[in-house]
Amino acid sequence: MVIPSGKQYSSDSRPYLKRFLFLFIVLLLTLMLGPVLDAFPHMRILMTVFWSLVLISSVYAVSQKKRVILLAALLALPFFAEEWSSLFIVSLPALVIGKLFGALFFAFVIFHILRFIYRGREVCIEFIIAAAVVYLLIAVMWSYFYSVLEMIHPGSFNLPDNTVGLMQNRFIYFSFVTITTLGYGDITPNTSFASSLSMVEAVVGQLYMTVQVAWLVGIHVASHYEKRFRQTSREE
Repeated sequence: MVIPSGKQYSSDSRPYLKRFLFLFIVLLLTLMLGPVLDAFPHMRILMTVFWSLVLISSVYAVSQKKRVILLAALLALPFFAEEWSSLFIVSLPALVIGKLFGALFFAFVIFHILRFIYRGREVCIEFIIAAAVVYLLIAVMWSYFYSVLEMIHPGSFNLPDNTVGLMQNRFIYFSFVTITTLGYGDITPNTSFASSLSMVEAVVGQLYMTVQVAWLVGIHVASHYEKRFRQTSREE
């Protein structure tokens, strides 16, 4: 489906509900199953399948134009290749490149979903689900930045001893703890750059929630008064 540029979207854009809802469900399942499947190393391929579904559903969610699909696919390809090749061959340069492209891919998806959200003229279920997806993707994106930093500069984070081979899931956990400002303290940054990166994620998470809620409330109030104005004009 091609979205004409400059068009304003409302609750009539039903097809987008399926896109964002599918991505939201796949993301939640992947995030919930990750820690569970950590205890079963032979099930690692299943997590790779789930992350592949996240990639595919993310591309589908932002597939408004052919150019966007092409760019998203180009960013996803190195990440996709690394996820599957690491099941058989582990290479540090390949891991770094794959994780970095994964972070860039999710940043690209976040940008285009936000563009869709902020073109809306009234609050509807599509925008609410899309906003929730963006929040989850921000945390996932940051987890890949953490992974890249730890691989380039080992010891940037204080990780539990049992995280060998499970680093990405640990950083996903740390990222969500950071973005929600829970701060359990079981994983902590050890270097100034790691501390700065964690601090920026916490600030971005809080700013996003504040701005997003304010925007949704503002749009809801504006659309409410617009409808009342139109109704009053028709009655007159």
